[in-house]
Amino acid sequence: MSVRIDDLDRKILRELQRDASQSLDDIAKTVGSSKTPVWNRIRKMREGGVIGHQTVVLDAEKLGFEACFFVLIRTSEHEAEWQAKFLAALRARPEVLEAHRLAGDIDYILKVQVRNARAYDEFYQALISEVNIYNVTALLSMEEIKSTVALPI
Repeated sequence: MSVRIDDLDRKILRELQRDASQSLDDIAKTVGSSKTPVWNRIRKMREGGVIGHQTVVLDAEKLGFEACFFVLIRTSEHEAEWQAKFLAALRARPEVLEAHRLAGDIDYILKVQVRNARAYDEFYQALISEVNIYNVTALLSMEEIKSTVALPI
């Protein structure tokens, strides 16, 4: 299903990205429309896959997850079986917030959120015991400068 997005849809999406918990009345008021058309547009965008699942943003530090590592992975194996095993291992680990396959010298980059360096080492030891990896480089984030999931629409 192809969904055409117009300026009003973009305004609605910006509002949902800003705060998806706000009421339909508040969104409608902000975007200059009424509740029913806003609801219909949101429903249309959900059905068309423009809007995916909704969630909440938690404060990692306040919950004790104080260490964020960016993990660079190089592999000498590129077979489908290895990749399936590697992807399954990543998906099974809740510490892995993001995983990307890259072009260039590094094959994968992971964003891993853990309580501390010891927890990262436990994650690392478990991962390398499950999957053969040629080289792993872990970079500790000293400060998060910007983090968003909002698209620039």
